[in-house]
Amino acid sequence: MNVICYNIGYFVAKGVDMSTFKKSMSSFIASVLAILIPLDSAMAADFPTKEIKLVVPWNVGGSNDISARLISKILADEGITVVVDNVAGATGTIGMAKVANAEPDGYTIGMGTSSTLAMIAQGLTPLKNEQFAPIARVTTDQLLLLVPKDGPAKDLDSFEALVKKNPGKISIGTPGSNNLNHIFAVMTGNVVNSSIITVPYTGGSKVIIDLAGKQLDGAVLKPSESKAQIDSNMVMPVGVFANERIKSMPSIPTFKERGYNVFPYGPLVQMAYLVAPAKTPPDIQERLIAIFNKAIQDPRFKAASEDGGARVDSLTGKALGAEVIAVTNTLAVVGKKVFSEAKK
Repeated sequence: MNVICYNIGYFVAKGVDMSTFKKSMSSFIASVLAILIPLDSAMAADFPTKEIKLVVPWNVGGSNDISARLISKILADEGITVVVDNVAGATGTIGMAKVANAEPDGYTIGMGTSSTLAMIAQGLTPLKNEQFAPIARVTTDQLLLLVPKDGPAKDLDSFEALVKKNPGKISIGTPGSNNLNHIFAVMTGNVVNSSIITVPYTGGSKVIIDLAGKQLDGAVLKPSESKAQIDSNMVMPVGVFANERIKSMPSIPTFKERGYNVFPYGPLVQMAYLVAPAKTPPDIQERLIAIFNKAIQDPRFKAASEDGGARVDSLTGKALGAEVIAVTNTLAVVGKKVFSEAKK
């Protein structure tokens, strides 16, 4: 600023008309922008010129990791290299903080989830939604209550009977805490006026191992992160936290149809979605949207996701941003009510 003021003073001292000076400077700036803007657009058109890092804030082998690696494989066929970087911990907030603080050049993106939104909604992390640019929704998922195959519970009603008979003694594992899985775990006790012990893990892949090993009485997980163990008869799904059954698991009843209201404060959405750092240039954001939404809509990704009990739609950019805010607002209300009641 000092240099600019000195130069203006110099021109004034030389008797240069200020009106003429301002017009000349405006023309100069316009000329510079006319050069830079096409260069920026050209850079976006060439994007990417190197590998893109996709941060998954959960362990290897979980549902989000599986989705990320399938997207990476599909994009490899397009000549685009996507490297999956698993940064687990603190219900996804450690990995997402890495994304928020990354260089906003489009070469580092992350997979947000409703779990991290729950942390944001309850003020349990310094992260804010405004730190991210929404790219594309990956999946929406219904959650399952699972039990060990040879455990005492054989169906949803018998599990709820155990919870009612043993308040504060039945353990339910969840990937993360203070998130949607945790909310539904607490509701599993609430619906029979009882309580459970929640056991948080850094990812679904670890939860399912302990459930299969009968270290847990139950677990709240996505179908995609438990399907292998279900097919191997190591664990058994007994209920769906939704109003409709899962198409790929039509024999598993919902909590609603068995008379258990796990949505007393309104509907909840478990979703995974891609974001970039907030200051990523708009043209690069558009390229990311085009690249990744194409992969998400690929028949191979949709078939694998739907086989695992997830749903795939096409929600991108500003529309996805609005959905993220809506889900965050709902989680703020529901989380406060569920967890405050659980402490009473």
